Amino acid sequence: MNTPLRTVGTLVVLAVFGGALFWALRSENETKTVAQEQAAIAQTEALRGLVAVDVEPFFKDERVAKLLASQRLPVQATRVGSRDMASKLGEAPDFFFASGVVAANMIADAARKAGKSATQSSPFHTPLVVASWEPVAKILVANQMAKPISPKVYGLDMEKLTQAMLAKQRWRDLKGSGDYAVSRSVLVSTTDIRRSNSAAMYLALTSQALNGDVVSDRTKGLELAQKLAELFKRQGFQENYVNGAFDDYLSIGMGKTPLAFIYESQMLAQALKGASGGLRPEMVLMYPQPTIVNKLVLVAMTERGRKLAELLAASKELQAIALEQGFRVGDPAAFADTAKRAGLAVDTQLTQVVDPPAFDLMFDMIDVVSKEMSQ
Repeated sequence: MNTPLRTVGTLVVLAVFGGALFWALRSENETKTVAQEQAAIAQTEALRGLVAVDVEPFFKDERVAKLLASQRLPVQATRVGSRDMASKLGEAPDFFFASGVVAANMIADAARKAGKSATQSSPFHTPLVVASWEPVAKILVANQMAKPISPKVYGLDMEKLTQAMLAKQRWRDLKGSGDYAVSRSVLVSTTDIRRSNSAAMYLALTSQALNGDVVSDRTKGLELAQKLAELFKRQGFQENYVNGAFDDYLSIGMGKTPLAFIYESQMLAQALKGASGGLRPEMVLMYPQPTIVNKLVLVAMTERGRKLAELLAASKELQAIALEQGFRVGDPAAFADTAKRAGLAVDTQLTQVVDPPAFDLMFDMIDVVSKEMSQ
């Protein structure tokens, strides 16, 4: 072989060897980098969060855990009642995730009094609704307590319904009650107001219905709470958490729970499970007119807690998982698409929405009802 050819051959061999060496070293460096990143993620201290039962499944989702870990924000979530959170400030969590602005404001107020910084944000929300049944809804329509909005979706006149409940009307006494002519009183099933946020929101709605507006006067608020206490007492046993009340609605049916006060997110999450969700064709959603939109409020107590809040607000992946769990996010079209995919009829507009009373007044009203419940 002549010299030029040997030279070319040598250069080719060197190029191939050099390229192989380059890619081998690059691959080794990339492997080391990935290993270092994984080790750093594994060693990252988890954020401590005290969370409401509503959002506990979100943090248990493996996809959420993986996404948070990749951002060096792994979370160790512990379930706590929302209204108990303000008393847990001494446990020094990185964040609270409360159900409802009343509980969140209680946390913020406790933090202010303790000289601690607290930042609130609400990445998810869901309206309060009444889960019911087509025969029951038709009876309420016949008695001007409800009106159809669309197939399987009704608007609920809270003023007329509240007056009927306070008048101790029975289902069998209502016009057109043939399909549900039972002797039990017309009542909405709620959770225990002494423990549950959703029951507090029911008090807020019924007080607004009687007052004609959101209650702002303390004397009037306490008077209304005293009057409305019987709507809780007459229910008998109540679950501490809204999941329990919803389970009764799903499993026992109309005979036990003709009207269940729940979060819309519960119904949508169940519908998204398909056949395994247990929803029946005769189940309907009734939207109080007006209703309250329950905000899931993250109260960040540390800088890492604030970073978590920013991530939840910005991440489309995390918001998509929240939609799968029935929550509404900042994208109404995405929520409408999710409900359509689940085959659940919902009110996407929510044109009639009110706020609960100020948290200090709301707390006093809850206290009045709680004392009545304990007697």
